[in-house]
Amino acid sequence: MPDEAHRGRLLAKAAAAVPALVAAAHLGPAGTWLPGPRRALLPALAGTGAPEHVALTFDDGPDPRSTPAFLAVLDELAVRATFFVVGEQLPGHRRLGQDIARRGHELAVHGWTHNRPWRPAPRRETRGLARAVQAVAEVSGTAPVWYRPPYGILTGDRLLAARRTGLRPVLWTAWGRDWTADATAESVAATVLADLRGGGTVLLHDTDRHAARGCWQATLAALPGLVRACRAAGLTVGPLGEHGVPNPVRTADAGAADVNAARPVAPADGRRPPGTDGGRAPRRPR
Repeated sequence: MPDEAHRGRLLAKAAAAVPALVAAAHLGPAGTWLPGPRRALLPALAGTGAPEHVALTFDDGPDPRSTPAFLAVLDELAVRATFFVVGEQLPGHRRLGQDIARRGHELAVHGWTHNRPWRPAPRRETRGLARAVQAVAEVSGTAPVWYRPPYGILTGDRLLAARRTGLRPVLWTAWGRDWTADATAESVAATVLADLRGGGTVLLHDTDRHAARGCWQATLAALPGLVRACRAAGLTVGPLGEHGVPNPVRTADAGAADVNAARPVAPADGRRPPGTDGGRAPRRPR
């Protein structure tokens, strides 16, 4: 009958639309990777905090080849930071993870593995985050609060997994593009300062495990200058736990106003940060 044929066609169309809807639900939240919309519309996710503070964060560790050098420099600078660690690396470097916590730094979750989530896998994501949460808690003695997904790709699966495991997703407002083979201390500092404002969250890396070999040395060399620039601007530098990131239920307008009203952080020598006129295209994070 015509009615039955019509219903059949509708059901077929609906069935064909399901994969597209699943893909949209999975990849739609990943649009938060774009820095402009994230800072303006989702200040809590961007890591926008108290205007007199800058959150310093490192991804991809712990790595016994490089992380101890970062801990030593941070001690010299009297700065504490947040380390987003890859869970599967903690069991083999338990003492290093404990040392990070012992020195007063904050341990956060960067996933169980450093993978790209192109296919929906909600159970796998939840299991992985749960394992990472447990590993961090066992090493630090404190349940982690923050979650930054690998590559900054926050899919629907990862968002759901973070909620299920009690983690709070946070990305960044400024980065150093320090994962490339041509990174130098000067380029890392200039790239960070071009986008850094009071209340910003800085993304750097304490390892080259998922980056160009040896690139972490540029980041390490850039740290003293970055901290000096922040302090010269009257800003304190510390971990996310002291950053005053607003609750996600706050209005986007209030958070956006804080960012837009803040002035750029100039290098300690008074030079204008390169790129403060905008126009730089976003590049891939690690």
